[in-house]
Amino acid sequence: MSHTTSSHQLPQEERNTATEDLPPDDDPKAAPPDAPEATPDGGDATPDTEDATPDGTEASPDTEDATPDTGAATADGWRERHPVAARTLAWTTTVLAGALVLAALLLPNDPARLTPAEFLRIPVEGIAGAALLLVLPRTVRRVAAVLAGTVLALLAVLDFLDIGFIEALGRGFNVVFDWPLLGDGASFLQDSIGRAGALGVEIAAVVLVLALLVLTALAVVRLSNLMARHRAAAAGTTLVLGSAWVLCAALGLQVAGAPVASRSTSDLVQARMDGVSATLKDEREFARVAASDPYGNTPGSKLLTGLRGKDVIFTFIESYGRSAVQDRLMAPGVDAVLAKGTERLRAAGYSARSGWLTSATYGGSSWLGHSTFLSGLWIDNQQRYRTVTAGDHLSLTKAFQRTGAWRTVGIMPGVTKGWPEAKFYGLDHVYDSRELGYRGPKFSWSTMPDQYSLSAFQRLEHGRPHDKPLMSEIILTSSHNPWAPLPRTLPWNKVGDGSVYRSIEKAGKNPVDVWQQTDRVRTEYGKSIQYSLNSLISYVEKYGNKNTVLVFLGDHQPVAKVSGDHASRDVPVALVAHDPDVLKRISDWHWTPSLNPGHRAPVWRMDTFRDRFLKAYGPHPGTTTPAASR
Repeated sequence: MSHTTSSHQLPQEERNTATEDLPPDDDPKAAPPDAPEATPDGGDATPDTEDATPDGTEASPDTEDATPDTGAATADGWRERHPVAARTLAWTTTVLAGALVLAALLLPNDPARLTPAEFLRIPVEGIAGAALLLVLPRTVRRVAAVLAGTVLALLAVLDFLDIGFIEALGRGFNVVFDWPLLGDGASFLQDSIGRAGALGVEIAAVVLVLALLVLTALAVVRLSNLMARHRAAAAGTTLVLGSAWVLCAALGLQVAGAPVASRSTSDLVQARMDGVSATLKDEREFARVAASDPYGNTPGSKLLTGLRGKDVIFTFIESYGRSAVQDRLMAPGVDAVLAKGTERLRAAGYSARSGWLTSATYGGSSWLGHSTFLSGLWIDNQQRYRTVTAGDHLSLTKAFQRTGAWRTVGIMPGVTKGWPEAKFYGLDHVYDSRELGYRGPKFSWSTMPDQYSLSAFQRLEHGRPHDKPLMSEIILTSSHNPWAPLPRTLPWNKVGDGSVYRSIEKAGKNPVDVWQQTDRVRTEYGKSIQYSLNSLISYVEKYGNKNTVLVFLGDHQPVAKVSGDHASRDVPVALVAHDPDVLKRISDWHWTPSLNPGHRAPVWRMDTFRDRFLKAYGPHPGTTTPAASR
């Protein structure tokens, strides 16, 4: 046959010969039995193979009688004209399909294990899957191959989510309650790179997930067809690989610390199933714990008697962790601010004590740290947060409200919509980003600079006359990643409505440029902490008085790109007061006498602070009020 003749012009018999749809003993032009014709995949067709087209798809039973499709005929003609290219393409596609399936089977869910050695192993799930596909009938095999590929792709997506969550939050992805955090991540991305950039990333992510689902399913189908055409060779290979796996497992053979005999996929599936079960069990147990509170029935008259008449401010500084004060790159600048701030406050008549708290979260999810600190419960996941904030467990801020001796307010620049949790926290009024009167630009995620939030607090609450002292919860957000652009400290009388920050924001650094280098990210993070600390210290200097009591702390460590792999979850906490009696009540805490906790300062779990604080400034639960406090 001439290579210039198109296949749709050939007689029916020659078309069948060109597409190799007829078995050898039915095809008058087929090769003799002692010289089997090679398939495009590189193997020899054997009498026990299923009928298949050269691209690996199976021929239907009625191929002989069917009128050939024009597109298929054109493709077959291309294969006839370019047999080497066709064979190379078929081989390449098969190899890529095998590589994709192997990578999905061996993909670790921990970024620390993303090494070449992880992919040089024998996956038992692949061996078992191949054995199963070999014995299934053709139709069932097709369905099973598609399902297996889809499930394998979904497991790979979960592995990638684990990797992302470990990098950002120091923990894996929880399939029960972490899905809403993907929306939070999209919002953060929009604040960091803009709406158009975030939309592009989201579309790309969706496309990649869909492509992974489709391509993995097609890859398994292709490999299953190849095994069916070469059933004897496939069975032998499967037996050899199975024997090798058993031998490697028995001998404990490893490659760069990774076992050659891998069962990582099945182990991860089991771990996810165990995680779901543990999560559901944890929900029930935590609900029981949250319902039991030693201070739950304590009358307001017996709470916080040692702070009556004081203006108490609880301030959370976003991402202010141990790394900020002890890392070789960031600590010099931050430590200098803390040392100078200690002296500045001392000159204004204040004293400070500081220690360490171990946060329930890491890298993000600040609300978990806030709720752990204020509730006295370990809130390390979203379900626990929902449970506790929907109940009536006594939060530290609500204890002030229960006394009736304080007006309780919240300054929440990070809240951009309704916040029903205000009831749980016992806040008489919450000033969110819409009520603080800000007319300036956003600084990436942060809706407004910390100095403006404190200025608004002074204008709206602290600087106005009240018939009661204030208890305030203030969230400072300028140190929220991506730490670019950053505001700068201004004279308090220049802050105004925030319009002055427009030129500062325009002159700031681009988050994309900052995040290209790890050292640059860490440097800008350190600067953001310096800014937040300077704003808070300056506020106390200018607007504090003899009744001011300030408790400030970090909510969690920054992400691993800044704090480093395997960083602790410790955050600094400090208590500042003008009245010496306030600090005398916590003398048995053995905190460091400065704003910067020393290396030997006590380290407590964050959920223990509430009870320690209530004990220090009021009687034990169940005891009577001391006569001196009545």
